[in-house]
Amino acid sequence: MNFDGFDLNLLVAFNALMLERNVTKAAAIAGVSQPAMSAALSRLRRVFNDPLFIRSAEGLLPTAKAQEIAVPVAEALGQVRNLMNPTHIFDPVTQARSFTLGLTEYPLHVLLPSLTQKLALLAPNCSIHVRYFTDRDETVPLLDAGKIDIAIGVPPTKAENRILSHPLLTDDFVTMIGRHHDVAEKGIDLKSFVAMRHILVSPEGNHYGLVDQKLREHNLVRDIGLTLPTMFSVPALLPGTDFIATVLSRVATHTANQTLINVFTPPIELPTITFHLLWHRRTQENPAHQWLRQVINDVAAACQT
Repeated sequence: MNFDGFDLNLLVAFNALMLERNVTKAAAIAGVSQPAMSAALSRLRRVFNDPLFIRSAEGLLPTAKAQEIAVPVAEALGQVRNLMNPTHIFDPVTQARSFTLGLTEYPLHVLLPSLTQKLALLAPNCSIHVRYFTDRDETVPLLDAGKIDIAIGVPPTKAENRILSHPLLTDDFVTMIGRHHDVAEKGIDLKSFVAMRHILVSPEGNHYGLVDQKLREHNLVRDIGLTLPTMFSVPALLPGTDFIATVLSRVATHTANQTLINVFTPPIELPTITFHLLWHRRTQENPAHQWLRQVINDVAAACQT
């Protein structure tokens, strides 16, 4: 293809490089040889007067210019594909695809088991790769880089118009304590709550959390005796100890230790937490991605009821 002297096949090469961050892999998905892909990259650099990709230990890293043009290029190619093949659909039964999901701890435990089972039935030739992340703001660079196809987690602190999302699953906080504890049967008020030793869950390694923020509004400070990076490990640590923990309710329902713990409504008001499905605008019209997003929606809806 040629448009005013510009070879539009260079955009195909750019998109492949943006997705794979590797010349050899990009050449494979673009259907050209490695030397041809290297030559295309050289031409792209001359056209845009920018290096576009810088070599690193992690592969080719896109420059600011590459990130700027990545979404328009992907959207333009998607429109051309739809024009050339308007009836293109994704058949999960017969087609083989590989998807990479970016998951935080909560969806990893709550959604992935059911999602894996459903995908095994609906798409026997598809494979799923999971990339675990802890910082909500990792979502944008991971999607930008094409290192993940879809993310499930709490939305990033800063909204980006190239990252699309919608609410997927909600949960509320509960307070848990070992059933052996002397307050396990009678419940707990705010004064007793603050006086007890607490487990704080912080994937980022902080020593201050949402509960502490709310307590500060009442000029209260709790005693934190243990910090953990994961919330689903909490129920196993409560029996036989004096610790108390405030975590999302499905942590309690997804543990084998349910008979060993008691669960209460926290004696302080805490917000409902909403987990979102997030994806990059460049995959918005991709039939395979649309299908996968719908499957995830269905699985989350079943979990919510």
